[in-house]
Amino acid sequence: MPSIQDRLAELQIALPPQATPAGAYVPFVRTGDLVFLSGHIAKRDGRAWVGQLGRDTDTATGQQAARAVAVDLLGTLQAALGDLERVERIVKVTSLVNSTPDFTEHHLVTNGCSELLGQVFGERGAHARAAYGVAQLPLGACVEIELVAEVR
Repeated sequence: MPSIQDRLAELQIALPPQATPAGAYVPFVRTGDLVFLSGHIAKRDGRAWVGQLGRDTDTATGQQAARAVAVDLLGTLQAALGDLERVERIVKVTSLVNSTPDFTEHHLVTNGCSELLGQVFGERGAHARAAYGVAQLPLGACVEIELVAEVR
């Protein structure tokens, strides 16, 4: 079975450093066997990936943004644990999608994150999930995602 690092290399993913909080919070909290990662907004070229699904951003682009968030979440998880092999399971993903009132494909946008977690962690990446549509996100980002992982 390939290692997490092997899978990341196959996917041509270089993990970024831990995200810097944009407010009065910490990037992660560990309690017992759980690590809670604060929400990460989608970024492109180092800036907020701005857009609203259903207005100026389509579902496929939203999926790419959610995948980009997953990469950032993995960078923070790596910083929290020192080694992604310590992840027993991705427990829960909560996704907020900046969308118009009539947009109904939040679940498909969030698949961009969920599918990458599955590719990286295999069965350990299967998780519970919620995907919500919201009127706006910090800095106008199109997607924000938080994550809970069980670790050893």
